Amino acid sequence: MTDSTLKNTINVFEYYKSLGEKAMAQITDEALFQMPDEKSNSISVIVKHLHGNMLSRWTDFLTTDGEKEWRDRDSEFEETIETRDEVMKQWNEGWACVFSALNTLHPEDFDKTVYIRNMGQTVLEAIMRQMAHYAYHIGQIVYLARLFNEGDWKTLTIPKGGSAAYNKEKNAPGKRIEHFTEETKAKRNDK
Repeated sequence: MTDSTLKNTINVFEYYKSLGEKAMAQITDEALFQMPDEKSNSISVIVKHLHGNMLSRWTDFLTTDGEKEWRDRDSEFEETIETRDEVMKQWNEGWACVFSALNTLHPEDFDKTVYIRNMGQTVLEAIMRQMAHYAYHIGQIVYLARLFNEGDWKTLTIPKGGSAAYNKEKNAPGKRIEHFTEETKAKRNDK
């Protein structure tokens, strides 16, 4: 793992954070607490679960088990949040804990072993595990927000039926954007 890979990893977490925020911004306060059916979770419950997971996994990331004794995972799925401000407070606290831990890591940390529920894994494996978990739940948040949006939904990616126009615009002469890490650029320049 290199510094540029770590930076790119942080960028991916930031991307998913922004997707969730853009989705939640497009719904009413009441929609944060709606469920499509009684077997489902509301956006506020998903945020509450992410908050609990993030605090547990990323607090003392390198030195303590990621499943903290103080965590009450089952309570994360009970609807107890009442306002958008509370939802966003938990959202921001959780992400602050993630980024605080990630920003203290160094490339040499990635081969270290950390534990989640007493199961050892490398730091890199633990990070990928959390990235997949967060992407899964943020996908749910985006889906629910789209479902409960009452107005003009602003797509967060390429709009349905818009791939050809998007590709044409992005591939127009002079529009090409290189997205390489510093490491990749250095390797390309060595050839």
